[in-house]
Amino acid sequence: MMAPPRAQALRTPVRRQDDPVAKACAFCEIVAGSAPAHVVLDDGVCTAFLDIRPLFPGHTLVVPDAHHETLPDLPADLVEPLFSRARRIAAAVEGALGATGSFVAMNNRVSQSVPHLHVHVVPRNPKDGLRGFFWPRARYDDEDHARDVAAALRAALV
Repeated sequence: MMAPPRAQALRTPVRRQDDPVAKACAFCEIVAGSAPAHVVLDDGVCTAFLDIRPLFPGHTLVVPDAHHETLPDLPADLVEPLFSRARRIAAAVEGALGATGSFVAMNNRVSQSVPHLHVHVVPRNPKDGLRGFFWPRARYDDEDHARDVAAALRAALV
């Protein structure tokens, strides 16, 4: 069950108001209830709210309540809770808004306008004007290049 809007939420914020990270992070301020937002989910683990610069109405951001800047920073025990909530929001934007589908995305550092991990959930419809990804595609030089990149990634997995 979805929690009531932020103004009616009766839970202790994850970060204290005098916490310098919360003051420096717009999303921590929303989670703490000290900045306005159109909250659609607030369950003490994650908060979801409408993006103030949406691609389409219903574009929602899902954030862990605790401050983590990127996906690699997120503790393993919070991965499933974050993505299960993103999954619920994806279903909600389709059902509640009559969207045919959704686009779910996350940036880590580059193009991350707020340095607090967040998942974008955007309602989608055929011919809505959003085309593919927002950046140019690049090709591998050849099969050896692709093989070397894959090998480097496998070696870096921890």
